[in-house]
Amino acid sequence: MAWSALEGAWFSRRANPWPTTAGEAEAVQEQLRPLVDLTDPGPPTVDFIAGLDVGYAPDSDEVTGAVVVLDNTLQVVDHATSREKAKFPYIPGLFAFRELPPLLTALGRLTVIPDLLICDGYGLAHPRRFGLACHLGVLTGLPTIGVAKTAFVGTHADPAPTRGSWTPITLDHDTVGRALRTRDHVKPVFVSQGHRISLDNACAHVLHVTPAYRLPEPIRLADRLSRTDPPA
Repeated sequence: MAWSALEGAWFSRRANPWPTTAGEAEAVQEQLRPLVDLTDPGPPTVDFIAGLDVGYAPDSDEVTGAVVVLDNTLQVVDHATSREKAKFPYIPGLFAFRELPPLLTALGRLTVIPDLLICDGYGLAHPRRFGLACHLGVLTGLPTIGVAKTAFVGTHADPAPTRGSWTPITLDHDTVGRALRTRDHVKPVFVSQGHRISLDNACAHVLHVTPAYRLPEPIRLADRLSRTDPPA
């Protein structure tokens, strides 16, 4: 991927009117959903993997998008943030319209181009099958995975207690993700495809970047950065 893809997403977001109502936002999701690629298996290995998260300022409408890039040894090689006023109300299923603006700006500030994005949120495991990870993947063109701390839609059984165990998340008889155990006897995380990656490959990457904690290291570090970094 070249910088032009990220720059295109950045300019497209500013050139086109940003949705301000639930109806407008849902229409955008329906328009972009056919662009999601769920057949590309994605890269089996990557050199640079980015974690993305958004922090919300207390008693304020400011949001901070944070991106942390790690190499394949899980060392931090780059990071960036963007703090701005939220451009969309807080509506479940439409969080992407609050979180995408600062995340796209933060991505555009990186000096290292990531090969894979892991965002704190959902991808296919979404009421309209188009969560933040799908939206972010379509806009950037990058393979993207959604990893959430809590279940959102569908049903799943509790996976076995050992690391690497998983059970499918099903919605309307379709598999939309997995409840994945990243540590023995610890609550699972909820993995779903975003764009240009298979579910098997997504789970393999998540386990690779989760050596010590419940959450993937890129997301854990992005979460910390989003809450501690001074205004940009």
